[in-house]
Amino acid sequence: MATDANTGAADERLRRWRLVLGGESADGTGHALSGRDAAMDGTLTALYGSGTGQGSGAKGGGRSRSAGLGASAPSVARWLGDIRTYFPSSVVQLMQRDAIDRLGLSTLLLEPEMLAAVEADVHLVGTLLSLNKAMPETTKETARAVVRKVVEDLEKRLATRTRSTLTGALDRSAKVHRPRHRDIDWDRTIRANLKNYLPEHRTVVPERLVGHGRAAQSVKKEVVLCIDQSGSMAASIVYAAVFGAVLASMRSVATRLVVFDTAVVDLTDQLDDPVDVLFGTRLGGGTDINRALAYCQERITRPADTVVVLISDLYEGGIRDGMLKRVAAMKASGVQFVALLALSDEGTPAYDRDHAAALAALGAPAFACTPDLFPEVMAAAIEKRPIPVPDRAAP
Repeated sequence: MATDANTGAADERLRRWRLVLGGESADGTGHALSGRDAAMDGTLTALYGSGTGQGSGAKGGGRSRSAGLGASAPSVARWLGDIRTYFPSSVVQLMQRDAIDRLGLSTLLLEPEMLAAVEADVHLVGTLLSLNKAMPETTKETARAVVRKVVEDLEKRLATRTRSTLTGALDRSAKVHRPRHRDIDWDRTIRANLKNYLPEHRTVVPERLVGHGRAAQSVKKEVVLCIDQSGSMAASIVYAAVFGAVLASMRSVATRLVVFDTAVVDLTDQLDDPVDVLFGTRLGGGTDINRALAYCQERITRPADTVVVLISDLYEGGIRDGMLKRVAAMKASGVQFVALLALSDEGTPAYDRDHAAALAALGAPAFACTPDLFPEVMAAAIEKRPIPVPDRAAP
């Protein structure tokens, strides 16, 4: 029995190596593929071949795996269906991204047949947004449906926790000093009364009570999301649009959403539908952070109650010193300022380290933020607590 088990494990290893290596039927492993494995190998061969995707051969007359999905949407649509049959969703999304990057399939995303076959994710939405201006009318309806599905999935994942986290932060930031018993903030109360500690009784006498503020209908905080719409920020724009819509749905927060390249566009009036926000962006182009911050600064009416979130890789094409002076002026007026190098699930992106260091020196943290961390970052900014910067954050 043990021998049979060992043989089975060895065969499985050879099978996996054969799928990795590609090439001829056995490719040096002695393990030929058939049935489902052969079909799976075909989908991998179409994408992860050597050469430039045109089926180039190996040196010395040998054969190697070569890429080739063909140049038509029907063949690509069939391939998309195949990979969804053989691989889990997370792998499908990765292979789609690789296909777009390696084989130049962006233009095929302009065809409804292909869009209907894709596994939608944040990165695909970013690609669609970059193609927005070139997209024919026949495709736009399908593209919007793809984008809406991703946005709705993100809202389901993020909205409830964001609202609950920020509602608590808003209530705590509205401190009251004659609270009812159930509204007492005991941590703040103890800190406020440490001078009244009685060592002989090992207790603190709370001469002054500090409480959580009761939720009110009036606006308590203003949040400005200022988003760089250069091509590298595609995923960040998708998440920012979703969070912007969630914040806009909270009565006690006044939310403004601004996107910029070398020009500035205010999309606040479209926040009730993040899909409209996304299709109002135009990925690519230059970057003028100073101009965007000037626009935001001019619209701040209550600095002490305002949080400005700049989402950018900080590659400034405008006036560097002007950008830093605006940040310094906003902070001096009481604005809470946070710079996010990215708002996505990926790691720290490429960014301008000098600008990130300069912002940090001004007391404005600059770091890459995951969507799951974003509510905590906003809560800390609202309460004017230290921002929970990840351990591996920049600079």
